[in-house]
Amino acid sequence: MSPPGVWKGRGLAAVGLAAGDVVSERQAELLLGEGRHPDADRIEQALLVAGKTSAQAQRATVLGRPIEHNQSPETEDAKERTAWLSMDLVFRAPPTVHIAWALMDDETRRVLELCQDIARDETLAWLEDAVAEIRWKSGGKNRARVRDGLIVAVFRHYESRAVDSRPLLHDHAVVSIRARRPDGTWGNQTADALMKHIVAADALYTLLFMEEVSARLGWAWEPREVMPGRRPVMEIAGIDRRLIGWQSTRRQQIADALLLLTAKYEERQGHSPGKRAAYAIACQAADQTRSPKRTQLRSLSELRAAWRDSAARAYGADVVARLAERARAAAAAIWARVRPLVDVALAAAETIAVVYVMRGAFAHRHLLAEARRHLSYALRGRPHQPGLDEQIVQAAIDAYTRPVGSGRMMTADLHALYPRDTEDQAVLRPLTRNRSATPYQRARLAAGALTARVHAARRADRLNSPTRPHTVAVPSTLRPCTGRRTGRDLEPTTDVAAVELTRRTLEAVAAEMAARLQAGVRERATRLPSPDSAAAPPLSAQPPVQHPQGWTPPTGGIA
Repeated sequence: MSPPGVWKGRGLAAVGLAAGDVVSERQAELLLGEGRHPDADRIEQALLVAGKTSAQAQRATVLGRPIEHNQSPETEDAKERTAWLSMDLVFRAPPTVHIAWALMDDETRRVLELCQDIARDETLAWLEDAVAEIRWKSGGKNRARVRDGLIVAVFRHYESRAVDSRPLLHDHAVVSIRARRPDGTWGNQTADALMKHIVAADALYTLLFMEEVSARLGWAWEPREVMPGRRPVMEIAGIDRRLIGWQSTRRQQIADALLLLTAKYEERQGHSPGKRAAYAIACQAADQTRSPKRTQLRSLSELRAAWRDSAARAYGADVVARLAERARAAAAAIWARVRPLVDVALAAAETIAVVYVMRGAFAHRHLLAEARRHLSYALRGRPHQPGLDEQIVQAAIDAYTRPVGSGRMMTADLHALYPRDTEDQAVLRPLTRNRSATPYQRARLAAGALTARVHAARRADRLNSPTRPHTVAVPSTLRPCTGRRTGRDLEPTTDVAAVELTRRTLEAVAAEMAARLQAGVRERATRLPSPDSAAAPPLSAQPPVQHPQGWTPPTGGIA
């Protein structure tokens, strides 16, 4: 049985509510269903007692414009318009979090729920401060920041809609469209502003949730490839991957229905579905396999007991009992090799390469989402400095982008990405046109090539010499890595051979430059003999240098 909903957001004070108050059914019906004050019944009754008419009292409780249904046959469409008064944002952690939350002890369960609360609330606060806009003046064409903030009703659910109940800790944050303008009047938010920043908000939620879990439980994170060649998702390291199949039965049901619907589409249309058609088919598969809500309510303790019994029968009691132990062991191995630092220049280069290859033209929000993903992959749950994601985005914009058209869109500046003196400015062309690989595989290869160029420039600066030309190998085909990966291979899928070839080439160039420098010094020394060179014995006659016992040659320095 799910707990009751609670109110969240800074906009609650404008309607007489406070964060943490329980959401009643009548309040949700009035605000989220009719666009009226959540305490409209009391306000309307007081106005009727004061002598107002019923229409006047009802109109006084409406926040902004009242709901209008257009049923006039004189209109162009002549059909009813339903007002959009709220937006449902779902905050859901990766599958291994649901497994740990359902199968471990009560203390771990409470900590994970606290991490969910903190990450969700901070993400909603970012949407309030940086994203939410409201129509303002000039017929609604201008936009301004909302005056108070958002009004959100949060409902927590514990299980999925699969036929056999499975753990799925997630929150539904129903955001009211009603908000106050800077002058205090009520109006509607611009829903497109929230919709456009959903991906950036999702990346922020994941990053914050990972940091809270690592700080409170000491666990680390690693990428998991769900589909070959696609962007991986971050999971708790050490959790048995077999349990993901046990938890994600709903996903398998959708996948089975998707295969059947796709085959019917190809038979009917004569070709494979495009991007939009594939999305519509996926939505249809989800709708067809969605089972009705269960009428038999069970407490969380009963659900957890049933889940532990089911997992133990499927994979053994030892697998369930050692979940926390294996997570701690995996975290110790990851923390031993992951540095808690982020190189802003390298992060900016990787961010711009990935976004450019996958999108071509992009906006600030696309770079922000990718920068937050980069922090998730690089830090594996370690905390990041506040504002670091914006620093990465600004560095990428300043160094590698140019504007497109008159709007806010931009694209990569290829002359800044690959200058002519490096002779590899054409490396992105085969990447963007190589249809044998997925867009994400091409993006990762481009990121590796660009970061290799940044390393080359830094080596040249240290050696006080111009950057030498180098080439980046672009394979004809890219295949996803298979098998179990450990150590450094836990990084997101890239073409490691191409990046390694670039690294060896750069090191060979540096060694050649050092050898030439030493040869020049020796040649100048032979041409300019010292005044007492006649008295000095020849070089072959010098006595050998005696080193103490156990001495070994140094391994550091410049070769």
